[in-house]
Amino acid sequence: MEGYDMLEVGTKAPSFTLPDQNGDMHSLEDYRGKKVLLYFYPKDNTPGCTKQACGYSERAPKFEENGVVVLGISKDSIASHKRFEEKQGLSFTILSDTELEAIQAYDVWKEKKNFGKVSMGVVRTTYLIDEEGVIIEANGKVKAAEDPEKMLNLVENM
Repeated sequence: MEGYDMLEVGTKAPSFTLPDQNGDMHSLEDYRGKKVLLYFYPKDNTPGCTKQACGYSERAPKFEENGVVVLGISKDSIASHKRFEEKQGLSFTILSDTELEAIQAYDVWKEKKNFGKVSMGVVRTTYLIDEEGVIIEANGKVKAAEDPEKMLNLVENM
């Protein structure tokens, strides 16, 4: 992932409208007046993604106490997200981006190498967006198991 570019802190977060695990539509504008933690992950029900999602789910009440809405996004289908939510008991919204609308807008669709094979995929990335829709934190090359606690610490110390 050489030259991994991300959206910069201080820039306006790209708008999106995507369905959640129940098929309900969500747009970034729906959350004006609240901070939004937007995390992009590669695939439902894989070890790293499960650790990350469960970490966010466990900490969801603390994020809420700090006025932060957690939204996970991957290119998996609504049905896949529903199975993931039910299997893991997730307590936050996960959005389905099968058309790569937000994934490409947030610049997380990248060339990846896995066991020497090159393919395109979602690079695990977390953005924190303020109440006005401006990116105030951008983390690339995220470690799945550490991300939820790292972001909660950041939010609690703002």
